[in-house]
Order: sequence, then C-alpha cells, then structure tokens
Amino acid sequence: MKHLYLFIFCCFFCCDYASAQVAGKLLDVNYQKASIDEVVTDLEAKTGNHFYYDPVLFDSLKVTVQASRQSLSNILELAFKSTDYHYAINGQEILLTKGKVIQTDLADGFFGSKPLPGKAAAVTQVFDEKEKTTTEATIENKIYDVGLKSALTGKGTATIAGYVKEIKTGEPIAGAILYVPDAKTGANTDQFGFYSLTLPKGKHVITIRYIGTRDAKRQIVLYSDGKLNIDLQEQIQSLKEVKISADKVANVRSPQLGVTRMDIKSIKEIPAVFGEPDILRAILVLPGVQSVGEATTNFNVRGGSADQNLVLLDGLTIYNPAHFFGFFSAFNPDIVKDIELYKASIPERFGGRLSSVLEVSGREGNKKKFTGSAGLGILTSRLNIEGPIVKDKTSFIFGGRTTYSNWLLNLLPEAYKHSKASFYDFNFDLTHQIDDKNTLYLYSYLSNDNFKLNSDTTYNYSNKNIALKWKHTYNNKLYGLISAGFDRYQYGLQSDGNPINAYKLNFNINQSNFKADFSYYPNNQHTITFGLSSTYYKLHAGNFEPSGAQSLVRSNIVPVQQGLESALYAGDKFDVSDDLTVSAGVRLMIYNPLGPGTINNYAPNLPRQTNYIIDSVTYKSNQVMQTYFNPEIRLSARYNLGDNLSVKAGYNNLHQYLHLLSNSTAISPTDVFQLSNPNVKPQRGDQISLGLYKNLKSNTIETSVEVYYKRIRDYLDYRSGAMLQLNHHIETDIINTEGKAYGIEFFMRKTAGKLTGIMSYTYSRTFLKQNDPLVQPLVNNGDYYPANYDKPHSFNFTGSYHISHRYSFQFNFVYSTGRPITLPISRFIYDGSERVYYSSRNAYRIPDYFRSDFSLNILPNHVIAKTTHNSWTIGVYNITGQQNAYSTFFTQEGGVIKGYKLSIFAAPIPFINYNIIF
Repeated sequence: MKHLYLFIFCCFFCCDYASAQVAGKLLDVNYQKASIDEVVTDLEAKTGNHFYYDPVLFDSLKVTVQASRQSLSNILELAFKSTDYHYAINGQEILLTKGKVIQTDLADGFFGSKPLPGKAAAVTQVFDEKEKTTTEATIENKIYDVGLKSALTGKGTATIAGYVKEIKTGEPIAGAILYVPDAKTGANTDQFGFYSLTLPKGKHVITIRYIGTRDAKRQIVLYSDGKLNIDLQEQIQSLKEVKISADKVANVRSPQLGVTRMDIKSIKEIPAVFGEPDILRAILVLPGVQSVGEATTNFNVRGGSADQNLVLLDGLTIYNPAHFFGFFSAFNPDIVKDIELYKASIPERFGGRLSSVLEVSGREGNKKKFTGSAGLGILTSRLNIEGPIVKDKTSFIFGGRTTYSNWLLNLLPEAYKHSKASFYDFNFDLTHQIDDKNTLYLYSYLSNDNFKLNSDTTYNYSNKNIALKWKHTYNNKLYGLISAGFDRYQYGLQSDGNPINAYKLNFNINQSNFKADFSYYPNNQHTITFGLSSTYYKLHAGNFEPSGAQSLVRSNIVPVQQGLESALYAGDKFDVSDDLTVSAGVRLMIYNPLGPGTINNYAPNLPRQTNYIIDSVTYKSNQVMQTYFNPEIRLSARYNLGDNLSVKAGYNNLHQYLHLLSNSTAISPTDVFQLSNPNVKPQRGDQISLGLYKNLKSNTIETSVEVYYKRIRDYLDYRSGAMLQLNHHIETDIINTEGKAYGIEFFMRKTAGKLTGIMSYTYSRTFLKQNDPLVQPLVNNGDYYPANYDKPHSFNFTGSYHISHRYSFQFNFVYSTGRPITLPISRFIYDGSERVYYSSRNAYRIPDYFRSDFSLNILPNHVIAKTTHNSWTIGVYNITGQQNAYSTFFTQEGGVIKGYKLSIFAAPIPFINYNIIF
C-alpha cells in the first residue's frame, strides 16, 4: 500500500510541476466579448495545452479581458471573475466547468505523518503499440524506451524515426505534425507516414496532431537511435468545438508556395455534376486553375495548356483523366486518400511538364479487417473492397466503376437519340510489408471509354497502367523508393457504317519508366532529397487502316516515334532559423530522340515547306538523333513575419519534350501527340512567384495572396488551316511561339465551425506571339494574341454548412470570363467565288460563364455495431439553368452566315446518389 501511495504522489507531483510550468508562462491577450471557442483556440495556440469543456454550458459566456505578460492562471481568473465558471490545471490539460470545482491536489494528510520515501526509480515500459487493448490514457502515460539502454543518456543526440498510422485500418497518415516542446523542434510525416527526429538524449514528450484524428502524445526516454511507430484514432468533433491543430499553420510555415493539398473528405463536400465526388472538378475551385468548359475535366494552370500538367495516380501517369465526354474524372473517389497540386514550387523529383503537377494518392487498404463501400447514382455505380491478406502485413484495395448512361442519351432530341456511351475503370493496389525495413507496393489502373453521337463513328480511349515499388529503410535518417512501371494511353475512332469505306484510326503512347528516389534527414534543419529517373517513350502518331475485308480504304501509317528522357536531381530544405526556411534544388535533364526515323533538312532562310526540303537523314532503330541537355533550377524561401504571417518567394524553370497537337479546346480522341526531335524543339518555361500568407481566428481561417509571372518559349501553335492528323511532315504546319502569363490569386479557406469552405478569385492573362520569321503569313501580324484558354477573371466559392454530424448543405458559385474565339466578320469575292474574312486570332470571346449548385448530404449515424452505414447525396447542378456556352459554331443558311452557341447543361440537372459502407 505504501508503494501505491508513493506512485500516486509522484504522479500528482509531476502534474503540479507541469501545472506550475504552464502557469508560469507569460501571455498577452485582448478579448472583447469573445466566445469560449475563440478564447480556447487562442490559448491553445499560445501555450500548447489542451482545453476540455462542454460547449453547451459555455454558450452564453462572453469574455472581455485585456492583459499583458500575465500567467495562464491569472488570465483564466480574470476571464471567469464574478461568474459561476471554474478552471483546473492538470499538467497540460485545462479543465473548464460550470458550477462545480475540480480538485487536482492531494488532500491534506493523505500520507499521514509518515515521511515520504526517497527518490523513486523511473518507471519505464518497453514500447509495444500493438497492444490495441490498452486504453489511450495508458498509452499516453507510458514511458517508451527508444534505443539501447546501455547507451548513455543526456550526452549527445540520437535519431528517433517511425511511422504514423491510422489505428483502425493501419494505413499511413501523410502530413501529420510531430512536435517536441522542450527541444523546440518538429517534423512532418511524408507520403508513407514516415518521420525522423534528431533530439538530445534523455526524456521528451512528443505531441502528434492531424486533422480528423485525436491529438496524441508519447513520452519517451531516448537512449540511442531507435524506432517508434504511432497510431492515431479518428475523432468526431462537436460542431461547436474548435480544435487548433499544428497542420493548420502548414500553409504559413511551409517554404513552398502555390501548393494546395485537399483530402477526400473536403472533396466530397463539393457538389459535382450527377452527384459523384469529382477529384478534378474539386481543384477547379482553387485560384489559378481553370477549365475551358463544362464538358471536360481538363484544366489549365497559370496560363498553361492542358498537356502541360503532369497527372499522377500513385506515380502512374494518366494522360486522359476523364470519362463520359469529360463529365466524370478518371479517379474513383472511394480509393483516393488526398490530392496535392503544385503550381509554383514544383519539387525537383518531378519533371517533363511546364505548368503543374497533380499528385493523386490512393489509400493502401485496411490492414485490420475486410471493409468496403458501394455507390449507386443515376448514371454510374461503384464498388470498393479492401482488407488484409496477412493481418498487419499485407493488404489490398480494389475499386471499380461503370456507367449505364444510354437511357439518358435516349431522352435527348431526335438528332442524338441513337447515341451511346459507356465507360469503366478498375483500380487494384497491393501493399506487403516484408519486415521493418522493406515494403513492396503494387499499383494498377485500367480504364476504357466508348461513345458515339448518332453516327456510325465510334470513339474510344483507354488507360492501362501498372507500377511496382520497393521502399527500403536504410536507417533512421535515410530511406529509398525504387520503382518501375508501364503506362499506356490508347485512343482512336472507327467507322463501320459503309463496309466499302470502313476504317479505323488509332493512336497510342507507351511509356516505360524507372525511378530511384531517396530521402535523407541528417538533422532537424535539413531534409535532403535526391535520385534519378529514366522514361522511355514510344508513340504511334496515327495508324489509318481498313476495317473489315470489304473496305477499300488505303492504309496510311505515320512512322513510330521514340525518345528517352533521363534526369538526376538533388534538393535540400534548410531551416536556417525559426523564421527563415530555404528550399533549393537542381534537376539535370537529358532528352534523346531515338530512331528509327527520318529527319528532313530544310533550306536555310526559307519557309519550312515540303518543296524546300534539301536532304534527309535516316536513323536506325534506337540510334540517337540529338541530345538536349537542360538543367532546371527550383528555388523557394519562406520568412515568418509573425506566428501566423509569412512571405514566400519562388522560382522554377522547366522543360517539356512531349507535345499535344490539338485544334480543339479539350483533349479529344483525334488529338496527336508529338515528341521533340531535331525539327521540334522542347518547350521551355520560367516562373517567378511571390506570396503573402496569413491565418486568422486562431488558424481556423487561411488566407493568401500570390502573384506570378511566367515566360514560355517554343510553345507549339499552328498555321491557319493546319492538318494535324496523319501528317508525315508535321513540322511544316506547326509554328514556334513565345508566351507570357501573369496574374494575382486571392485565396481563403475556413476549416472550422458549422460553415466551412473555400473562396478564391484570380485575375490572370495569357498571351502568345509567333516568333518564327520563316513562317508566313505571321499570325496576328506578329503581335501578341490571347491563348484560347485565356480567361482574365475567375471567382469560385464552395461552402458546406453542417447542421449536425449527419446533415450538411453544400453549395457552389462559379463565375469566369468567356474564353477567346476567332469570328468570321465579313464576306468578300475573290477570283469569282465568295470567301469569308476572319478576325485576328482569338480577338472575341464567348459569353461569360456563371453557375450555381446545391446538394444535401445525409451521412450515416454513429452506431458502431451496425453491419452497414448508408448515406445519401441529393442535389441540383446548375440551379438557375444558365445556358453557358461551351463553344460556338457558324453555318451558312440561305447565303447568310449564322452563329450558334453550344451549351452542355442548359437546364438544372437534379441528381441523387446512394452510398453504402460495410
């Protein structure tokens, strides 16, 4: 019994000492009729403590306190003076009550008159977080020995590393914040949930925070280098409770600018056409991201064309991320964990695109038990199954979607009644943990689209992707990720209506790649990344062949194109001080166009036309035609102007060797891809950015302003009347242009309270200019003209109002300037025939775009014992029935040229989705 008394005494002594430390910190506050939520979030941010209270009891309390350099206890005394509210400090926990007082001290005489024993020995337990029956309180009060006990503590430093995972599923948590208050240092988990911290040997407390999970802490004694894996539990917060979380200041503290991360929960709160959460439409609410119209999920980032975006799904390259005429994105929302869009500070591990990188990360699959979900909508259905193959070691996740849309097409006017459309996609991912240092990942994706619009021509395209990755942890400071994969995008069309003229036209891109990426954490001030990559391209730019034995169509096959893109990179994120962080990197890129092939040489100082070919050079298979060596620089820096205010600057220069040749505004099955070669130069781009970031309301409101200027060189545009398909001399119809893009972006995101959402406004311009004097006539007389995706003004608002945990409303408001077009402006007679005279290129615009949407989410209740949890999504897309123009076209009727506009959704579109989780 004496030992029990001694243990209780030691616990309360430690709590009293911690309370004294808390109470001793001097704070400055200024509250004017502030609610308890505002007071608590501010004090949590300034002290690092946790407040516990019943929001209902504090609803009517308004706090007015102005104090300078006062302890926490004095501030709370002033706040609750002459009221029935009380507080109690127990270590780092602050307990707020109404009417009742919580006593945290031992009663007088608790130990009687007997003297206390001598100093107690430290109580330690060997770390084992696999004991899932242990309560959270027990886990947080355990003391974990890290490293070898034989090593001396208190001398030198050691590194602790491990993984942060979700306790129910075993999936890694990316972006979790770990902080060590006594060492004033911390770390973020990477995409695999891995962290590394270098700390002085001895005792520490590590706090762990992540949105949507309970804040946690771990008490450790660090003897030498060792590992500590941490499990976090999901938290369902009260709507009136505002919890401050360290990752909410990541937008201010990170050195990167022009980077936005969205988790799947946020994406599901954005209304989308036909009610299914849409990954790509979600990023359109971000500043600097625009689309040319409704019937496409392609996007333009900061003045870049659609093909200048690198879209990755777990490292798989997705060339056409759209389904069903662009109404759906190619990503199944049930298998997606989060997305990250890089607009400015593009990490040096990425290359080959000029504008942006969209990284879509999928879930690994539940390592604990079998679960699944299903969704049923008016056009699509989806199914997801996941679970362990070997518990805690091997897991899988499978997702599939398909459509049954023909009934909707049959409701269209007579001109479209015989149209058909179908698509499907499948994901299958496998994760296997060999041991503590080695993990294997298998990612695969398959999609297919077929459609025709009241004709005998069928369009089709498909993605086929697979990758194998091996992650090896060398030690607590270094790990590597080795991967190899294959990506194929195939598209084309086929006509069988007339057997004599039946044909099929096919294109495809085949891409094989190898990557080795390494992350090294020498100390808490440096995060070093380095690696290499190699991508082999093989393109078929057009195979026109007969379809069927009766067809008299002559074959026309454009020669195959091959290229090898290789790179070495290295970068370092250096925390120079608490306020200044610099990130610098270099990427050395080498591109080699490869044979077989024939390169034409044209007469100098004359237009590039077939009649000016002076000779040709033929290259054998895999023979190097030319070497392009292009170093790329990545720089960014962040300086803190205050706790919640920072300024950032960045510079990127990039190169692109794969070009999309298209005379349409969106990616279509008749586009042509072209590799750089001696006659087609790589695209080059430079961007400089500056941003100001400020968080308000105790980090629950994020705001930012960014300005940018981008210069583009050797961007490909086309001669008037250019022929892009089946062109064996494509260099004669393309022209090199230079471009410039600039803009300012305003962004606001509210992350707490009943009303959450995103609001953004962008003013941007994108101009191109022909700079090839050998191409005549000059486009727009050699002056700048707007790109066909130039939309100066763009405003987006998406909000979610939570009535309760189960019921919430979502709404969208979207406005943008109409995109540019070229119009016929007059007719004239030339050589006895009537001709049409067109305006300067892109001199006019289609009408401005406006749309509003609304949806209601009904989530399942929180009864754990239920076999299934069901939810509903009900809403209306384009509530006002706005007839937004997607495109314009002109016809000659009775000798008069008439213009028309095509609207994709010219009426409100109601939708309903039923979802099951099991």
